[in-house]
Amino acid sequence: MIRVLVVDDSALMRRLLGQIFASDPEFEVQFARNGVEALDLVAAFDPHVVTLDINMPQMDGLACLDRIMVEAPRPVVMVSSLTAEGADATLEALRLGAVDFVAKPAGAISLHLDELRANLVGRVRAASQARIRSSARLRDRIRHRIGGAAMAPTTRSSAPRAAAPRRPRPAGPEPVAAVGNGLVLVGTSTGGPPALEALLTMLPADFPWPIVVAQHMPAALTGALARRLDGLCAVTVTEVGRAVPLRPGHVYIGRGDADIVVARRPAGLIAMPQAADPDYPWHPSAERLVVSAMDHVAAAQLIGVLMTGMGSDGAQAMTVLHSQGGRTIAESEDTAVVWGMPGELVRRGGADWVLPLPEIGPRLVRLAP
Repeated sequence: MIRVLVVDDSALMRRLLGQIFASDPEFEVQFARNGVEALDLVAAFDPHVVTLDINMPQMDGLACLDRIMVEAPRPVVMVSSLTAEGADATLEALRLGAVDFVAKPAGAISLHLDELRANLVGRVRAASQARIRSSARLRDRIRHRIGGAAMAPTTRSSAPRAAAPRRPRPAGPEPVAAVGNGLVLVGTSTGGPPALEALLTMLPADFPWPIVVAQHMPAALTGALARRLDGLCAVTVTEVGRAVPLRPGHVYIGRGDADIVVARRPAGLIAMPQAADPDYPWHPSAERLVVSAMDHVAAAQLIGVLMTGMGSDGAQAMTVLHSQGGRTIAESEDTAVVWGMPGELVRRGGADWVLPLPEIGPRLVRLAP
């Protein structure tokens, strides 16, 4: 039995979400109308998973999440509207420790109930198996346990930490990835945004190869994610909404609800969006990204990185890449929020290295000449 605490100030949403979970005997559900009630029920009900709205009276979702992750850490799935403001708040929630998110359907929710049911139940079930890293928010948890009143709650207005300095680039056109240059391909899903932050902030501004990322996300979030990472990293991070040349020291994040592929033009390699292909169940598809790159770049010049995420996206293609002389890295179970995608790569024998998240960036620096 999976105990779920549903937190939402809307009586309609509580009723609909309650109906979704009540239809599955695997779940036991209780409800809270705001963050204050939620904290009481976290202590009394001890849920395995909390679903949490963002905009609520008395105590909003971010403040409540911050308290949960410090006082009683457990998997939290954000259930919120992905407006422009909501996208930034959702990314902040992932930074604070939420393991996943589900978008509230636009318009009449009752018309999209079946779609919401499949998405929510699958993500909550996966979240119940998610690993909350013992190091996450450790300093805050210690201060809370010893009664440290100096611990200030984190809010969505908190300033991001300063990005690593970027080296001035030479004047004139930037170099495009040429035939002999390599390419790093990254696939990730659940738990991916914080993992990408941890990975990319380890890389210098002059990292010699382009990096192309397939992060499972809706389109409302990938642009905000790219902007957030660009402000934190020495490398340049952009969302790919049109065909763009691949350049060293740049990271290209596929736009959500579509796929991102690598192609070749006379001037060099490009990344470009493609309509989501139903043959690939997750989008942007890591599998499709790797397959497209192997069509245009020698396997020996490709490095595949598969990080936290449920499912198996990218594992088959990266196993083929490994067998053809490419190099592959799987995030280890010790640090992955969900060891689905990287774990499948390991099970298939397709990983050259199985590394904890803090070691992946330094290994890329050593591998890319």
